[in-house]
Amino acid sequence: PALPRFSDFTEMMRALGYPRLISLENFHTPNFMLVSEVLLWLVKRYEPQSDIPGDVETEQDRVFFIKAVAQFMATKAHIKLNTKRLYQADGYAVKELLKVTSVLYGAMSTQGGERAELPEEDSTKFKFDLGSKSADLKAARQLASEITSKGAVLYDLLGKEVELREARTESIARPLEINEAEKVMKVAINSVLEEVQKTKDMLNNVALDEANLEAKIEKRKLELERSQKRLQTLQSVRPAFMDEYEKIEEQLREQYSAYLGKFRNLTYMEQLLEDHRQTEQEMFE
Repeated sequence: PALPRFSDFTEMMRALGYPRLISLENFHTPNFMLVSEVLLWLVKRYEPQSDIPGDVETEQDRVFFIKAVAQFMATKAHIKLNTKRLYQADGYAVKELLKVTSVLYGAMSTQGGERAELPEEDSTKFKFDLGSKSADLKAARQLASEITSKGAVLYDLLGKEVELREARTESIARPLEINEAEKVMKVAINSVLEEVQKTKDMLNNVALDEANLEAKIEKRKLELERSQKRLQTLQSVRPAFMDEYEKIEEQLREQYSAYLGKFRNLTYMEQLLEDHRQTEQEMFE
């Protein structure tokens, strides 16, 4: 099939920094692997944090992949893709790919100036962040919804202004009664004094708890010092049976040495006896 604006597609992909060279021969026959690779690369360029799986081994995986990419582009970039043409993976798929590459290339041109002004080496290294624009769009939509809700609330409040104005005017025109004001002030002062007293009580309790903790810490320190002194005393005292123990231990070493010598001799004699018996057996045979 004819490849619509194929040269524009290859030029845009090269300018966007696609690492491979795409030629006309790649789309003479259906090449789903290349189409899926290009789609996944474009999705990553649009939003690096996207989680679209790249597994396209089976037919079911390919259908799921095409649907996921189309839904992503429709939701994030408002680009409607023809899934049937993408699945064909031939020349008709280029027209769908051009929809995405045109948006990305336009964003790059907007941020980086005209493409002709960029060196060929720098064009492949040009970075742009459409994800931030998407985040700004989401924030703008949220602010717009908040403005609408706040406006509705403000409209309702303004609708009550007539009644509230009368009540406010009546309250302002009412003469101030000194006795009532004094009573209210006394109640407020008593409330504040109660709060102050509660705070003082809490501070006193904290001071008392601190004193108790310090007393416990001091008590533990004294117990630790007594235990350390007792340990030093026990380490310095030599048990009464220690001399006899060392004497018996020395005798045990001597007995063990004698035992080892006799054991070696016995083993050697048994080996000689076994060799002698084997020699007699051979002579007898």
